[in-house]
Amino acid sequence: MLTAVPDADLVVFPELHLVGVLDLPEDERVPTLQAAAVPLTDPVIGELDAIAAARGIGLAPGSLCERGADGELFNTSLLFAADGTLTATYRKIFPWRPFEPYTPGDRFVVAALPLADGAATRAGLSICYDAWFPEHARHLAWQGAELVLNVVQTTTPDRAQELVLARANAIVNQTFVVSVNTAGPHGAGRSIVVDPEGHVLAEAEDAQDTVLVADLDLDAVPRVRETGTAGTNRMWEQFLPTDPALELPMYGGRIHPEHWTPGSAPPPSP
Repeated sequence: MLTAVPDADLVVFPELHLVGVLDLPEDERVPTLQAAAVPLTDPVIGELDAIAAARGIGLAPGSLCERGADGELFNTSLLFAADGTLTATYRKIFPWRPFEPYTPGDRFVVAALPLADGAATRAGLSICYDAWFPEHARHLAWQGAELVLNVVQTTTPDRAQELVLARANAIVNQTFVVSVNTAGPHGAGRSIVVDPEGHVLAEAEDAQDTVLVADLDLDAVPRVRETGTAGTNRMWEQFLPTDPALELPMYGGRIHPEHWTPGSAPPPSP
């Protein structure tokens, strides 16, 4: 695939691309994942960073099954900078229960992503079912993500709804969203790239093997946040420093107006 996009700055593969197909009976699924699981010190990490460095590309090679220190299984996505540096790892927070046996991750991940020719962005990592929880995409944007990489492996009939979610998450957070799903027969395909105003930049029409290519104007995020979505909505400027904190009782927390701006320091712990 990499030879098909020789001028790409960033290449993204689907969820569990580093594990392979897991269309297995339930009684075989966990033993197979346990056998496939590797720690993040495994040689495959070095092989992937060598690929990224040799081609000078940002690389999101999908996710792998990570073996934790106590034998836990995590669905973990990786992100490599164009110089081969492993710039981020992320453990899926919302495994699709009861089908997926993974231990949930406990933190959102946003990382600086240097690309070729001096370009750079801040990427937030997301895996499949994470996209169904608005708190996830919001926290990535809040922590400074300009680009959300949602890697997916699903054959379920709700892919049409996930395309709506990709656009909605892009619109309400004013970020790019890249949702890359496995092709058939082991995925429903229909990958999509969305800009910060919700416009579709590229979309695979079906489940066939596809190399989807899109040009991302990395200046679009700050521009849209300054001028407003459709020249109208500037959600990240909603709060004034003099506004009272907004209590969020169901979260046991609050929104502090002085910490509303994306990338700002989080409020101190209570």
